[in-house]
Amino acid sequence: MKEEGKKEIRLLRSDEIECRVASVSAKGVTLLLYKDARVDQNILDETFGIYGWKREHVFMGEALFCTVSIRSENGEWISKQDVGTPSLAEPVKGSASDAFKRACFNWGIGRELYTAPLIWVPAEKVEIHNEKGRFVTKDRFRVERIAYDERQNICRLQIVNQRKEVVYSYNQNTVSHSESVEDKKKHSANTDRITYVQERKLMEEMERTGVSEKQICERYQVSNIRELSKILGERALEALEKTKDAYVA
Repeated sequence: MKEEGKKEIRLLRSDEIECRVASVSAKGVTLLLYKDARVDQNILDETFGIYGWKREHVFMGEALFCTVSIRSENGEWISKQDVGTPSLAEPVKGSASDAFKRACFNWGIGRELYTAPLIWVPAEKVEIHNEKGRFVTKDRFRVERIAYDERQNICRLQIVNQRKEVVYSYNQNTVSHSESVEDKKKHSANTDRITYVQERKLMEEMERTGVSEKQICERYQVSNIRELSKILGERALEALEKTKDAYVA
């Protein structure tokens, strides 16, 4: 991302990206790419200097918001804000961290992660166990390699497990600078995709209910949830919110 009067925020390196298990079934697991708050802090320091940015938190009702401000070349502070979602273990701390990461996402830090394809690791490449009727895995995953095309979309991706075995590979031919009219129409249509906030809420509800990303994709006929339109994203979220918890004692 590059704006007038501001330095360019670079794309994330492979060692700055973490993998989280989004869903587990007897057939395999889906993974989600994410960054933590330390990565945001490091990139802000690196790009704007330790005195070139600041963060503030404020409650609005019961919601905790974070504002990340960056000092422009003329000394003016420019701010972007987002709201956080509480974690189960530490609600306030989790909400603060989440709000900060979302505000940094609004600045463009890590936005490229949400161009990732559906990351599916089949059962033959992961150890899956059934614990009291729930499928789980203790395998750990990390990004070994990543590359981006001219639009800053992920075009190559390789993920390995804790044994350094390749469990997922993705290699997408990059798009030519001279696009066809049809390609441009498709790219324009992408702006109607679900927002980052919608995606996070969907993932949280999927984890709560035990509904897999594959089930969502099959129902709405998309290859991954990031291809959902805002309208379909709202419908999926409404349906999940009406669904009971997957594992009730």
